[in-house]
Amino acid sequence: MTTVSDPAPNPHATEDEVKAAYADPKLANVLYHDWEAGTYDEKWSISYDERCISYATDVFNAVAGEDGQPYGHAMELGSGTGFFLLNLMQGGVAKKGSVTDLSPGMVQVALRNAEKLGLDVDGRVADAERIPYEDNTFDLVVGHAVLHHIPDVRQAFGEVLRVLKPGGRFVFAGEPTKVGDFYARKLGQITWYLTTRVTKLPVLNGWRRPQSELDESSRAAALEAVVDIHTFDPSELEAMARGAGGQDVRAVTDEFSAALAGWPIRTFEAAVPAEKLTVRWRLFAYHLWLRLSALDKKVLSKVLPRGLFYNVMITGTKRPS
Repeated sequence: MTTVSDPAPNPHATEDEVKAAYADPKLANVLYHDWEAGTYDEKWSISYDERCISYATDVFNAVAGEDGQPYGHAMELGSGTGFFLLNLMQGGVAKKGSVTDLSPGMVQVALRNAEKLGLDVDGRVADAERIPYEDNTFDLVVGHAVLHHIPDVRQAFGEVLRVLKPGGRFVFAGEPTKVGDFYARKLGQITWYLTTRVTKLPVLNGWRRPQSELDESSRAAALEAVVDIHTFDPSELEAMARGAGGQDVRAVTDEFSAALAGWPIRTFEAAVPAEKLTVRWRLFAYHLWLRLSALDKKVLSKVLPRGLFYNVMITGTKRPS
């Protein structure tokens, strides 16, 4: 059964709200993610099939291992459209789920996705710094690309540990490292600039999205710079989790060559009409990412400092009672 009792989002933020968001990261997160909710899965090539099930479970197992699976009740913090938790549930990592997000729009989409998949999921609009669940509720708390949106990450870790049962585990993945975020943003900016200008040429005009859509993407990108609050050094992130009371804390990084190729590809896909992205293109992009990810895991992770990689994942547990 899939349920939610929170109000629907307002998809049309006023100009005053957008201006106010630049001084209020939480408001910016609500506006930006409500804005993106309807097209977020398409924008980031999110699916709920074997491709993303394998990705989510591989990421989870890489940092946390397979012991303890399946977890009874898992909660996702900052769930977005449900990508991480729903695919983990399909992969057998957890039996029951709860999605939470500061954005009502994202919670609605996540619950809709869960219902389509026939998963046992409920949901709430929630602030990660004040999680609206009782102490000792969950066996597992997960999140993907959420910690960097939270103003007080240590407070959020404390809340995660509060709602975990004794001995319960947390796993957060998809967080940007300091170095990785720098080169990913630069590559994205260069790709957007080149793509939106080259497609002005008459011979390539069919590859250009309508100007109104490009303008809307640019406005969303401007808010994105506000909602992305943190980047992380892996050791500092570990210290933060331990400082909040986490036990057995461990951080792992991945994606170096995969990020160097992936960010230009994702930006290019966002800048051109969706109908131009054929099945052949999507297979090319996916298989390239697989090959480069394998290179990162099997070779580069053994010779490069972990801080050079784009993603950092972290896990830990709550002290047993």
